[in-house]
Amino acid sequence: MPSSSAQREPTIEYLNCVARQEELDRLRNQARIRKSLLVFGPEGVGKSRLLRTFVEAQTFALYVGQMRTPRELVVALLQALHSADSNIRVPGNIAALSTSSLKGIVHRALDTRPFLMVLDHLDAPSRVVTGMVKDLHYYGRTPVIFAARSPHMEDIGALRPLCANKSERLELKNLPPQIALEFARREAEKTELWASNLDAILPSLVEWSDGNPGAILHMLKMAQLPQYRADDQIKSHILYVDYRMGRR
Repeated sequence: MPSSSAQREPTIEYLNCVARQEELDRLRNQARIRKSLLVFGPEGVGKSRLLRTFVEAQTFALYVGQMRTPRELVVALLQALHSADSNIRVPGNIAALSTSSLKGIVHRALDTRPFLMVLDHLDAPSRVVTGMVKDLHYYGRTPVIFAARSPHMEDIGALRPLCANKSERLELKNLPPQIALEFARREAEKTELWASNLDAILPSLVEWSDGNPGAILHMLKMAQLPQYRADDQIKSHILYVDYRMGRR
């Protein structure tokens, strides 16, 4: 059997290049024209996966996976700046410096290259955090690509005006049935999930999930558990009921 890392790569390549190529192209175009972009869509649709894949091919994209305070933001940006350009140093006495001083260091570094910020896992950021993002955005000098996890986008707070126009927003939708089914098959193979009724179960998972990749992965993980197994079969009805109950 191939290693887990070797197994994972084809799935990511398949999902991103087949199902998300248009969205990746849109992100790359926004980076090229130096414009901010808001990525939005339902939970589990693959926003984080898309952003991480985009960042991997962008030399000057500064990825911040999660932050709750202005200090966490500027520290994460400093680390990302150093990774993008080794000439940009992270201060050795970072713990002794104020958030304002760190912000000044980030500001000066952002002026040295055509950087862009990619902010993931924003969760109702405070007014102070959104103010920091807007300051670093600096009237568009440093574009911001970020994700909203609520269809109403209230979870990104006062950052909505950064992408006020429809042309500055990218909706990520669930996968079409055939692509979702192939995704489910590849993930089941990768995790070595087997059952005598697996071929009959996978189309049901796609239907129950509405093609949502995160929901498919969640149900495949559930299908590994003993309570959803009977001999060599998956107990689909119990899995479905528990999955629906868990979403309430």
